[in-house]
Amino acid sequence: MMDRFEAMHLLRLVVDKGSFTAAAKAARMPLPTVSRKIGELEAHLGTRLLTRSTRRLAVTDAGLAYLDAARRILDDIDEAERSAAGEYLTPRGDLVVTAPILFGRLYILPIVTDFLAAYPDIDVRFLLSDRNLHLIDDHVDLGIRIGRMPDSRMVATRVGAMRTVLCGAPQLIAAHGSPQRPADLAVYPTVSFDLALQAAATTWGFRDAETHDRIEVPIAPRLSATTAEVAVAAAVRGTGLTRVYHYQAAAAVQSGALQILLPDFEPEPDPVQLIHAGRDKLPLKTRVFLDFTAGRLRSELTTF
Repeated sequence: MMDRFEAMHLLRLVVDKGSFTAAAKAARMPLPTVSRKIGELEAHLGTRLLTRSTRRLAVTDAGLAYLDAARRILDDIDEAERSAAGEYLTPRGDLVVTAPILFGRLYILPIVTDFLAAYPDIDVRFLLSDRNLHLIDDHVDLGIRIGRMPDSRMVATRVGAMRTVLCGAPQLIAAHGSPQRPADLAVYPTVSFDLALQAAATTWGFRDAETHDRIEVPIAPRLSATTAEVAVAAAVRGTGLTRVYHYQAAAAVQSGALQILLPDFEPEPDPVQLIHAGRDKLPLKTRVFLDFTAGRLRSELTTF
């Protein structure tokens, strides 16, 4: 007999992920199994929910209506299970938290360990990734994000802001002279940091110190890396200037291995936020972690 709840979940995954292949990976199922279960759901309903081709996937009108209802049903089931487990009455259960790798290790891990000591009935799965996980699809209760939040379905609590800094090794600065304006960077080699690294960065954006207008400076990176740690390490060795979040270079700056350049031309700092899915009522385990974390992070981030 077809499991309609499972089929609803798989349909939602296929649409949200954009393909059967990505949905199969997220569900940890063989691709033919996912395709078969969606086909069984369509046969049961007597209508086509998705149109497939070798180049694109589209949702039919009937599929859109069914998917909207399926989302509500799945959310209601999730809420009912949480309520039955007592998650709205006492702070207990498994809590899934995600954060950027270095930021999580430096700032969130101490909070998590103190939280575990304070709440012995809560266990935490701590997912560190510089690629933003999808909170709903990846079943994450709360995430720490640095940067603007594009998903309007998320609820955000701002706890601070993070500077993006330009920095370089003293020996490199001595060799090329200390830059006074962004245009002076033309004589410097650079190290680019990009998570995707689909193409090397070609410009860095700054903000005019007086007019606050955006300034685009062309760069030709000698090295492009997918982690800030590599970019900072290369900058320390004098390979080139690099631009990273302040916390990513803070240790090297404090030790004198790197110097911050052009602070008056830095772009607007990015918000640091605690985010969770927009539910009417949060499980108590999530609420107490949110409250426990917010104040501590605000205190930690006052130096940035």
